[in-house]
Amino acid sequence: MVKSMTGYGRGEYSDGKRTATMEIKSVNHRYCEISVRMARRYAFAEEHLKSLIKSSVKRGKLELAVTIDSLTEEDLKINLNMAAARQYYANLRELKEHFSLNEDIDLHILASMPDVMKQTPDIEDEAELLALLENALRLALEKFDAMRSAEGAKLSEDILMRGKLIANYADEIETFAPDIVRSYTEKLRERIRELISQELELPEERIALEAAVFADKINITEELVRLRSHVSQLGGIITEKAGANGKKLDFLVQELNREANTIASKANDIRITHYALEMKSEVEKIREQIQNIE
Repeated sequence: MVKSMTGYGRGEYSDGKRTATMEIKSVNHRYCEISVRMARRYAFAEEHLKSLIKSSVKRGKLELAVTIDSLTEEDLKINLNMAAARQYYANLRELKEHFSLNEDIDLHILASMPDVMKQTPDIEDEAELLALLENALRLALEKFDAMRSAEGAKLSEDILMRGKLIANYADEIETFAPDIVRSYTEKLRERIRELISQELELPEERIALEAAVFADKINITEELVRLRSHVSQLGGIITEKAGANGKKLDFLVQELNREANTIASKANDIRITHYALEMKSEVEKIREQIQNIE
């Protein structure tokens, strides 16, 4: 099944003490790159959350936003940093003496200084918190994966349709390719007839040789065979149950483009040139779609 690299998912889970909310979103990226936004006090869980995401996501630039709230009173601690308070007090007294100020240094001023009083949740039980985060993340990943799969189904349909168009163009080229050599041979014969006396015999062996050289030069049989093989492989990769590999598809599109270019360069007929250009157009559209596949 094809999955898009772009998606969004949100999950919320509560264990009675805390409520964790996870929001995950992603955009296209060559590798799997994950950034996590959450309070520093929960930083110990970051790598664990990343490993859970990587178990289900292969490529993409992902952002995970984590919020934890609904704390109970038992889950909350107010910490007093006495060392910081002493330093603030000493510095404030020095300022007061230096500028000969009369204002008192009261409790309100000291308590409002940064890091003197800090409200933090009690997370002594890290395993309990990890379980909460895992449950919320799994819910978010389920929705995230569903959105990517839905988008992937649309990408698959479009790519397979364009693959069929390329195969149809190859069939059209094959139907009239033999006429090119016959047309060339006849034109060559007429040209020689114009250049030599009507009474002289046409050098049929020489004409046949020139026609054979020309036929070999413009022969695109191998290119058409390889092109059809690549289209078949494209369909096989897209419909793999294990999931399509975006990197494989990208390489295959390069090969499709190479064959279309070769056909166009060998073309000695306006019809072949037309279909070759149509092929290249469809290959480019497939390339654009593949950039979105995981």
